[in-house]
Amino acid sequence: MLLLAVLLGVDAKTKPDGSQKKGLDNRQALDAPVAKIMVCPFVGATSVSLKAVPMSDVMSFLPFVGVFAIMYFLLIRPQQQRQKQLRNELKSLRRGDRIVTAGGVIGVVQKSREDTNEVEVEIAPNVRVMVLRDTITTVLTSTAKPANDIEKAKK
Repeated sequence: MLLLAVLLGVDAKTKPDGSQKKGLDNRQALDAPVAKIMVCPFVGATSVSLKAVPMSDVMSFLPFVGVFAIMYFLLIRPQQQRQKQLRNELKSLRRGDRIVTAGGVIGVVQKSREDTNEVEVEIAPNVRVMVLRDTITTVLTSTAKPANDIEKAKK
């Protein structure tokens, strides 16, 4: 408290009304009425009164809110959408889909069951490995046909 009082230029032996206290030692000086000093939690500014936060302090906090909003819409939200899309693709993995694992291995799905977390992937001719769904980072191609594809009639 004494350090805070010194930083703010308040003498520890000065009463709130401005008169001097007499005969105080250091221990009593630490108990001096410095309770009127309030630290604003929003911007770290100090105020000498116990009144509400001034409007200028609230206005100086708004750029932080703006930066967070920009970061949310440019970074956080698109990443959440990509994760949601990948989760949907992993749920609908089918035989013949080309995938990339977290280790960078490219392969073709040979067997996939929805009740297990394992997928059998062919990484070379006649070389099959079991990988966890969580290690699949990208689904390159899917054999599922889009809903609006219409096969042309043979002539």
